[in-house]
Amino acid sequence: MKFRAIILILTILVSYPMLAQEDTKVIEKSNLIIGEKVEIKSKILNENRILNIYLPNGYSNDSLKKYPVIYLLDGSIDEDFLHISGLVQFGSFSWISMIQETIVVGISNVDRKRDFTFPTTIKKDKIDFPTTGKSEDFITFLEKELQPFIDSNYKTNTIKTIIGQSLGGLLATEILIKKPQLFNNYIIISPSLWWNNESLLAIKQKKYQSKKSIYIAVGKEGKVMERTAKELYEKLNFERKENTKLFYKFFKKQNHGDALHLAVYNAFEKLFKTEKE
Repeated sequence: MKFRAIILILTILVSYPMLAQEDTKVIEKSNLIIGEKVEIKSKILNENRILNIYLPNGYSNDSLKKYPVIYLLDGSIDEDFLHISGLVQFGSFSWISMIQETIVVGISNVDRKRDFTFPTTIKKDKIDFPTTGKSEDFITFLEKELQPFIDSNYKTNTIKTIIGQSLGGLLATEILIKKPQLFNNYIIISPSLWWNNESLLAIKQKKYQSKKSIYIAVGKEGKVMERTAKELYEKLNFERKENTKLFYKFFKKQNHGDALHLAVYNAFEKLFKTEKE
């Protein structure tokens, strides 16, 4: 009898999870969508490029409402697109009011070393990174193809922001210095300004008329990265126009791998947040 009782108890214990699973049924399953994945053909780059596009809640082509646009370098799904879009969504909640509802255009990478760098005179870099030096083409793509495409196909206003980190920060800095009119706001994190013996820091910024907001940040990333980021801030501060807001932040507890998320949050607070009445 004892043996039979033990067998009965074990049978009940083994069967219980199976019975519980049978009681839990899927009512409906559907895809979770936060925006669109779009592939476009670039004549300038002579290749197809994938865009990951976050659309604010309630976005509608039938609405009269228009939105600012953030252009995100390193915007692949497995890079920075999801967590930056999450910051934008969180920051635009009415009880936060840190940033306006904003479209995010994540530009997926094909060859970031090629696209984000200008030609170098350093032989070792030419050997180690043989495809580099095509940033002029990529900047032309942004100006002549990507921005017009986004403005033609989405409900955009005139406010444009670029976010770049590392080599993406180098590219954002190059645009700021050479073609500042392309964006209203520049968020530059851990820029690789060491490229080509720091030559970008020696170029005088081109004149511009429109208002600019510039945010520069770096983590605990070594003497060269930290020094050049601070020098960029000092350079822009020296050349600063009256219609420019400029911010700098050193994140002593972050490094090159994890500074971006916290820095972008801080940038949103500094550049976009307005005090509630």
